[in-house]
Amino acid sequence: MSASLATVAYIGATILFILSLGGLSNQETARRGNLYGMIGMSLAVLATIFGPQVTAEGIPMIVGSVLVGAIIGLYAARKVQMTQMPELVALMHSMVGMAAALVGYATYVDPEASKNLDGAAHAIHAGEIYIGIFIGAVTFSGSVAAFGKLSGRIGGSPLLLPARHWLNLLGLIAVVYFGREFMNAHTVQDGMVPLVIMTAIALLFGIHMVMAIGGADMPVVVSMLNSYSGWAAAATGFMLSNDLLIVIGALVGSSGAILSYIMCNAMNRSFISVIAGGFGTTAAAPKPTGEAAEPQGEVSPILAAETAEMLRDAKNVIIVPGYGMAVAQAQHTVFEITKTLRDKGVNVRFGIHPVAGRMPGHMNVLLAEAKVPYDIVFEMDELNDDFPDTDVAIVIGANDIVNPAAQDDPTSPIAGMPVLEVWKARTSIVMKRSMASGYAGVDNPLFYKDNNRMLFGDAKKMLDEVLLALKA
Repeated sequence: MSASLATVAYIGATILFILSLGGLSNQETARRGNLYGMIGMSLAVLATIFGPQVTAEGIPMIVGSVLVGAIIGLYAARKVQMTQMPELVALMHSMVGMAAALVGYATYVDPEASKNLDGAAHAIHAGEIYIGIFIGAVTFSGSVAAFGKLSGRIGGSPLLLPARHWLNLLGLIAVVYFGREFMNAHTVQDGMVPLVIMTAIALLFGIHMVMAIGGADMPVVVSMLNSYSGWAAAATGFMLSNDLLIVIGALVGSSGAILSYIMCNAMNRSFISVIAGGFGTTAAAPKPTGEAAEPQGEVSPILAAETAEMLRDAKNVIIVPGYGMAVAQAQHTVFEITKTLRDKGVNVRFGIHPVAGRMPGHMNVLLAEAKVPYDIVFEMDELNDDFPDTDVAIVIGANDIVNPAAQDDPTSPIAGMPVLEVWKARTSIVMKRSMASGYAGVDNPLFYKDNNRMLFGDAKKMLDEVLLALKA
């Protein structure tokens, strides 16, 4: 393939990637957006393999690697459960970071990569390598730490080391210092020492940054790592002089940054406060005293049959799904209940909080998988004013996103966070396995309100009983 034809293919792939992002912005066009992305990636890979930068001798090795990766991807797509998607996304981000770091090292030791460079051009090339490896290492280790948290292998509470911000500052100063040493190195051997030291610091920095972030901020972390992986890909593009990687990396990096900003707004938190860490633990704020020390009242349990009776008599129902629905894999039963109620003339809608679940759009993905109609799935801002006119609001495995303490208790760790105001419905029903606090470790006064009922048990089992009672 000639250089001009490869360039045309890259332009076509870039257009398809942009169309893919546009399609993914809406549920009804998401399938089409995915298709554009797959076609664009296939075109980009083929243009790279058969382009002028790859020799005929290298094609069998590249094709073999692509086949191995495709087999692993197909296996993961078939075996990974929807509940495991957040940690899978974090793991994929780590692969991008590792690739960027390895490409950086390979480019640095390759004499062909810089044989025609001198002066300013050589300095720019060295700077690209140094920055690319730094971003890749931070992305890799941070994503691995996020994978551990999201998969439950590491606790969700933040790791708050003494003087952690000073440690981060010292690490950054060290990175700058060794960057200067690297740029002034006259040989590969001289530059390898500061490069390896910087990589070690970057790996520790990535782990420390994510470990200091609490459970409640994990959706933002996934979005943030998505942005980092994009910038790592862009850095790889600069090192390889690949325009497509630069453009696509910038698209992913900027879109991930915008999404992180949107999610931070949804939590009434700044991006800097998320990176600073500490949110997501019961120790994040002082305990209230006096009458506010404990929620007033007692919980009122309810049975599945009674829940079905309430739903049958209701005219307006709002369902608020949370991570508990994902864990129980109850989305399909939720769809059956929704279909049954709608057939009986009940107005059923879904309220989705921007940070529900463990990754951006987690609940939307689950509901789409269960074939819940797009036109009855609404964002938090679209439904909050409707709760006073709602007969029954059902909360399935959510805690922090429906916590009235965010509005009523200024000492709460989630004070000021916008939440779904389910307690304003005539009756709210919360489905939980137990009275344990949510992922943020914050108690929820909703459970004790007079108009709230608690349906304890596994969400899938309880919803199956509700469905049977509805159809009886």
